[in-house]
Amino acid sequence: MTTRDTPMSKTPHFEELQQRLNLSRRSFLKTTAAGAGIAAAGGLVELKFGKEAQAFAYEPYPLDNQLETVVTSCAHNCGSRHMLVAHKWKDVIVRLSTDDGRYQRGGHFGKDGNEEPQLRACLRGRSYRQRLYSAERLLYPMLRVGERGEGKFKRVSWDEALTFITKKMVHLKNTYGPTSILDQSYAGASYGVLHKSDQIEGLLGRFLGMFGARTSSWSVPSYQATTTSSRWTFGTIRDGNEDDTFAESKLMIMWGWNPAYTFHGGNTFMYLRMAKQRGCKFVIIDPQYTDSASAYDAWWIPIKPNTDAAMMAGMAHHIFSNNLQDQEFIDKFCMGMDAGTMPKWAPDSANGRENFKDYILGKYDGEPKTPEWASRICGVPAKDIVKLADMYAKTKPAALKASWAPGRNAYGEQYSRMAAALQAMTGNIGKLGGCAEGVGKGWHAEAVAYPYDNYANIWFQSIKSDRWAHCVLNYPNVKREEIGLWPRQDDTDGQIPNIKGIFWQGSDWFNQLTNINKEIQAIKKLELVVCMDSTITPSGIWADVLLPVATHFERHDVALPWYKGHYYIHRPKVIEPMGESKTDFQIFTELAYRLGGDVFGKAYNPKANRDYFNVNDNVDEAYLREWWEGKVMHHQGVDMSWDDFKKYGVYKFKLDRPHVAFQDQIEKGVPFQTPSGKIEILSSELANIDDWTKTKYGYHIPSIPKWIEPWESLNSPKTKKHPFHLISPHPRWRTHSIFNNCAWLRETYEQEVTINAADAKKLGIKMGDIVELWNDRGKVVVPVYVTERCMPGVLVLHEGVWMDLDKNGVDRAGNPDFLTLDNPSPAGAFAYNTVLCNIQKTDLEHRPGWDKLSTSRAHIFRRDD
Repeated sequence: MTTRDTPMSKTPHFEELQQRLNLSRRSFLKTTAAGAGIAAAGGLVELKFGKEAQAFAYEPYPLDNQLETVVTSCAHNCGSRHMLVAHKWKDVIVRLSTDDGRYQRGGHFGKDGNEEPQLRACLRGRSYRQRLYSAERLLYPMLRVGERGEGKFKRVSWDEALTFITKKMVHLKNTYGPTSILDQSYAGASYGVLHKSDQIEGLLGRFLGMFGARTSSWSVPSYQATTTSSRWTFGTIRDGNEDDTFAESKLMIMWGWNPAYTFHGGNTFMYLRMAKQRGCKFVIIDPQYTDSASAYDAWWIPIKPNTDAAMMAGMAHHIFSNNLQDQEFIDKFCMGMDAGTMPKWAPDSANGRENFKDYILGKYDGEPKTPEWASRICGVPAKDIVKLADMYAKTKPAALKASWAPGRNAYGEQYSRMAAALQAMTGNIGKLGGCAEGVGKGWHAEAVAYPYDNYANIWFQSIKSDRWAHCVLNYPNVKREEIGLWPRQDDTDGQIPNIKGIFWQGSDWFNQLTNINKEIQAIKKLELVVCMDSTITPSGIWADVLLPVATHFERHDVALPWYKGHYYIHRPKVIEPMGESKTDFQIFTELAYRLGGDVFGKAYNPKANRDYFNVNDNVDEAYLREWWEGKVMHHQGVDMSWDDFKKYGVYKFKLDRPHVAFQDQIEKGVPFQTPSGKIEILSSELANIDDWTKTKYGYHIPSIPKWIEPWESLNSPKTKKHPFHLISPHPRWRTHSIFNNCAWLRETYEQEVTINAADAKKLGIKMGDIVELWNDRGKVVVPVYVTERCMPGVLVLHEGVWMDLDKNGVDRAGNPDFLTLDNPSPAGAFAYNTVLCNIQKTDLEHRPGWDKLSTSRAHIFRRDD
């Protein structure tokens, strides 16, 4: 780069540049002067060179009216699912746009509104083309040739890869029994109604169930705390309102929720903005001041991580002690909220069957859960707890949106249950503008187009997802409660699974589950690891077999809204599968034929024959048409034909009334789906368990919501060794680990650890320094970001970055799951955010994945001064 004092002739490579352009110094300077003139003239001055410049090396870039336009959607697991419009030239997608109102029946450019809002994609969805054509795209079947984890593979044929897998599967089943293969499918980027990777109802589970060798995982990493809480409390996980109801709220309490980064519905921000314009007050409880707090000018209440249930208990004490609760609502709809709502079968305080109000007031343990008591635990001033409790109890309607992040903690289920108790005691459940979520599932979508039968629910043992490594490393000396073994109604109950193989489908779990160093030890003991993905991921590097899976641009399917939103988006095959990619359904169908001939093959895929592995379009079309006509049109009253749906690309439902969870229970007396038919603050299930070791929970869980001290927190004596509490929220520029290799997104954000400015000053750390974070479980290296937007004592390191190990096992990329503990809560909540660690400047190498300057310039604009 030249400076004001550097002559042009002294700049590097000037002589080489002169020779290549065949210019004298005088003519070169004339040219640069002319360039300045061009800029001044708006670029209208024509320069004459020896040869005519050719703008395109091969052919002119096609104009928009020459491109074919195809409606499709994004596919990742981000908290929403939006429309993408692919603009293709021949068989290449050259750019992506999104919903502009015209791609629907009766649509036109610019059509938008509350009833049929546009489904506009975010920066992740719009960057999908780079992921599709990335250097890490997996195009051919591969077999490992080096040591596991070394990343050395050779290209093989599909026949060779599938033969290897089937021989290994038969060997594992015959040698180690029906628990020998672990199903680790997840939503990833394969989630549709036909080509579905899913922990609960996906293609892999049905395939392994039919094969007769499957250990499944029952705890969901994202939200198991609230899943169990909602089932205990409401009897269902469909506890969410549609997002348009947020516009009716007068108070929005965003507890650990940052929709600027992770949506929970397709148009969340639009409706929250409407609420703000109508005078809604916003409160955010979070260890960091988020972009959402800034966007809504929210009252930010910093809180010590993992202490949310204590603060909620303090709020409940203020409400009860000042008689601010909605007693009429409690008496009519709740069980166990107070002594008057206790069931006859549970005399008060007998066998731990307590009521919530008396626990809060201190009747049982002599410790009233006052705001002052809560303040000592959570670090929030008692006056702020009182103020928020007063606001929530007196403002109607008010929405307490209890997000999933605070539940990803030790005893996270208690946070979710405490939130439900607050929602109920203030009477904000089943009310427009109120909130009962929880899990947040809203409008019901018909989600399965492939054959879904009892085989999908067959498993021979089921464990907590993050305990597989513990099970493998300690087999057979494992207690059932250590791994959350699900009870069985046969003589195999209590059998510890002998896991010898793993299938990863739509799952980068090796990079994403807790305590990666423990996983590394365990995976070395396995005999078969299969990774099915469209991209070579960190999990794939540790696999034996890599199977290239077609992306959603390369197969026919339909996109579902993600927990929120009421629409379907058609997903045609936009381009032909790249390389030798196949769909998940094709792969499992072919494996079924190889393992069990026509009997297994036809049973798994009834509409297909053996040719499906090579030609699948007509079969997929048949399944999708049948699903649309038999389920969507018949069950949901849709009058748009399948052919019209394909033509328009999207179907947006118009609801008769805003979708409010439990509105019929409150307004029409429909019973809740709990054993009592009421909102169970006292859980019928938990209050009647005698032997906890025979349950999937393994350990005691209070029958009412309670504050339980976590195993690591800023209140722990462990802070003497590891003084900082690390949280790992979702990033804006990735969906978990998806898009980590997308340079466009890495230009906007960088993986870095956030620290409070006062803490940084004490440690002599400045913005941009390379630091190491460590505890007894591992060590990571990452740049540091210094700010006032994070409370003291807390570090923030976003989850999902692709790990990159040095020879000593130090992660140079900054993946927080080298520091997390694989010990889950009794109800299955992952303790991602229950982590103490230390931090210091380091000389260890940091590797962001590739050259920092060529991909991310964000740090250039972050200065110490």
